Amino acid sequence: MEYIADTVAVIRHFSKTGRMGNNAGRILRDADSGLHTIGISIISLVEILYLSEKNRIPLDFRDAKNRIRHVDNYKVTDLDMDIVGISKTVQGLELHDRLIVATALFLNVPILTSLQCRCRICR
Repeated sequence: MEYIADTVAVIRHFSKTGRMGNNAGRILRDADSGLHTIGISIISLVEILYLSEKNRIPLDFRDAKNRIRHVDNYKVTDLDMDIVGISKTVQGLELHDRLIVATALFLNVPILTSLQCRCRICR
């Protein structure tokens, strides 16, 4: 199955730190074994770059980039006009989160968060 992971889920999974919900953690571990495909929004990579430069996360941008490049089941999802348009329908979140949610809506895939999977399967 295909998913989009939010930034915190990516950081916690790649750095093996912090709390992760059982479903999201299992899905991400399964992706490492080739069972699922995890989309990572380019927005998440920009957040990881910024936060790593500020030493606010236990993950270096280069390490995240290398992990994505060397694991076939992780793919970067670019931002485009369609996703930006969909983000107008997402309310109550900060801009970067709206864009990640809009990416999932555009691709019609569930979102993995650090606390839980919000997909229809795990509800």
